[in-house]
Amino acid sequence: MNTPAAAGQDGSGPGPGAIVGERRRLINIAYRLLGSLAEAEDAVQEAYARWYAMPRRQQEAVESPGAWLTTVASRICLDLLGSARARRERYVGEWIPEPLPDRTEWISGPAGGGGAAPADPADRITLDESVNMAFLVVLESMTPAERVAFILHDVFRYPFAEIAAIVGRTPAACRQLASSGRRRTRAAQAPATPKAGQAGLVRHFKKAWEAGDIKALVGLLDPDATMVADGGGLVGAALRPVEGSERIAQYLLHIAGKAPGLVLLERTVNGRPGLVAQHAGVTVTVAAFDLAGGRIARIWAVRNPEKLGPWSGLGAS
Repeated sequence: MNTPAAAGQDGSGPGPGAIVGERRRLINIAYRLLGSLAEAEDAVQEAYARWYAMPRRQQEAVESPGAWLTTVASRICLDLLGSARARRERYVGEWIPEPLPDRTEWISGPAGGGGAAPADPADRITLDESVNMAFLVVLESMTPAERVAFILHDVFRYPFAEIAAIVGRTPAACRQLASSGRRRTRAAQAPATPKAGQAGLVRHFKKAWEAGDIKALVGLLDPDATMVADGGGLVGAALRPVEGSERIAQYLLHIAGKAPGLVLLERTVNGRPGLVAQHAGVTVTVAAFDLAGGRIARIWAVRNPEKLGPWSGLGAS
């Protein structure tokens, strides 16, 4: 992976700025591989720890520190993905990737007013189609090697020869892995809905939920819609997917009835229109949507408070 890095002032090796400058790209890769910002940051931190643990002479012998860091961080992610399945089997209820806010919305909240800029997690992740919730959920169905090959090649455009060194397969095998991942994503993709149309549909959904209008909610949902909630065993959430427009509408009204004063905010969730629910000023749910045929086909509601840290700075305005 021929990532350039500037040499140190004495010309003997890469300067500290060049090494640190790789962090944002590495976190972008790791988040897509792991679906968790916290785990992505840990993986990247571990890669840097291994770099700084090397003697100076070994560092100077590395032709491209950026490529070295990418290889190490990706291998760490590969190992984590291998153990994730066992961890997910012990997870209480459904597991959903960690949602991310849009940077411009995040900094408009109270935490972004005055003084130094907050350490915004969203500022470190490029929000494009490769991080929308539907895409991340499809990635969860892939094998670890398949996911690494697909993300590194199709999203970050790394050649298969370099990916092969990471996953321990031949370039031809990596090509097959990426192709398999590509087929999975294409099979799961719904026809694209213009962003304005997405925002309008989510806004109508919000108003119907606030009004307790079950008929309107059912009309906005695809008859075969599915809602998945992630409470992680820490807060109340449906342990299994809720299926069907009527059941989802009833469930949503049940939730609203149990939490009087619930405030719904229109926010961007992983680059697409979504909703944030706050109670007593605290973010308690972040909902992402997938649309099909002009209706809402899937809802992912993240309630696990351990996954809502990036949303704590959002204001209600």
